[in-house]
Amino acid sequence: MSEKKLWGGRFSEGTDEFVEEFTESISFDKNLALYDIKGSIAHAKMLGKQGIIPQEDAEKIIKGLEEIKKEIEEGKFQWKKELEDVHMNIEKALIEKIGNVGGKLHTGRSRNDQVITAFRLYLKEETNNIIQLLRQLKKALLKKAEETVDIVMPAYTHLQRAQPIRLAHYFLAYLEMYNRDQERFKDNLKRIDQLPLGSGALAGVDFPLDREFVAKELGFSEIMRNSLDATASRDAIIEFLSNAAVCMANLSRQSEDFIIWNSAEFSFVELPDKLTTGSSIMPQKKNPDVLELIRGKVGRVYGDLVALLTIVKGLPMAYNRDLQEDKEPVFNAVKTLKGSIIGMTKIVEGLKPRKDIMEKAAGGFALATDLANYLVRKGLPFRQAHHVVGQIVGYLTQQGKELESITLEELKKFSSLFEEDALNILNPYYVADARKTFGGTAKERVLEQINYWKEKLGV
Repeated sequence: MSEKKLWGGRFSEGTDEFVEEFTESISFDKNLALYDIKGSIAHAKMLGKQGIIPQEDAEKIIKGLEEIKKEIEEGKFQWKKELEDVHMNIEKALIEKIGNVGGKLHTGRSRNDQVITAFRLYLKEETNNIIQLLRQLKKALLKKAEETVDIVMPAYTHLQRAQPIRLAHYFLAYLEMYNRDQERFKDNLKRIDQLPLGSGALAGVDFPLDREFVAKELGFSEIMRNSLDATASRDAIIEFLSNAAVCMANLSRQSEDFIIWNSAEFSFVELPDKLTTGSSIMPQKKNPDVLELIRGKVGRVYGDLVALLTIVKGLPMAYNRDLQEDKEPVFNAVKTLKGSIIGMTKIVEGLKPRKDIMEKAAGGFALATDLANYLVRKGLPFRQAHHVVGQIVGYLTQQGKELESITLEELKKFSSLFEEDALNILNPYYVADARKTFGGTAKERVLEQINYWKEKLGV
């Protein structure tokens, strides 16, 4: 027999068991329980303050809610699927605990504005958590940049060796990317940090609510101005998922770099043993599973974003039950993103670059562009200089030689403009330090970037 619903007065028969099973959300929205109670306590305080319900009733309600909160925190609360969702579970428990006075809590509100209030409280907290985790990742990258200023490596385009850079320049590049991720979450927070409670089901409330009081109690910076918008909109939540997807893309790209660098073919870095796993059959294996899972989990977060975009795309104004489906994508994205940021932070902290291998790879034909630029500085048009150096590369490739092996005599066979100082370009450190434009990889510029971020991060 289905338990009698708190909303069941209009119905002549009980809810079908299939409907109860299909429509329940308690299996996942109980994650919002403490946020729901926080919102309910603020609402009860306001109802008492405004004289909408007697002050002593408000105090009983608050005391009952605090007891339920303790039960939930201690794992003693009994969730009932037949009560549909977290809100009805808590309200029913409150009525059982303090009697019919508990039924006064729902005065002046609807589950429509109640649920989005709890959801926004949750998302505010988790967004701030993500912002702090990104700060820790940025600090780890900055520290690793400081440690690797004097290591050169080849940068890549098309996964082909392109030009030498200082390894610190690479770590600072990702610091910039994660900083933009952090800024996106900070900006999104302004649109999450708005109170919907007091909007009722969709049209507002016919009791003298003090929404400013509730906003202050719950720590919201703004109050949503339109009751339809407050109960029906999910764009701030979609924005959160979009930001999470972009951040996961950045984490996935860096994961791919480290996976490649860790391979025997590159051997640029060594990953810490405690962050890798072995093979059940091949004893020599040291697998970068954390990085592979970050790379793999990005698909989940992309799916979360697409799911919510799809849910809202055809909804008529205002609230529809479809919006129950907004919770699980967000819960999944939050858990996935937080875990991925923590994993990447640990990887960056424990990563050991192999300086000798990186330096060797930074030479060779990765220096070709600078050889062409040398001729440009001697007055040769760049397109002609490009052609000359292309001939040099072809000549050395046929002989199985690297660029560093070429002599001045050989260079002069291709252009009389080459002089003794052209041999300086065969040093990858010299080449990297020639990139002195703002934002470049020259040591002095890299140190400028490091000092900038040390000041910004207060380290």
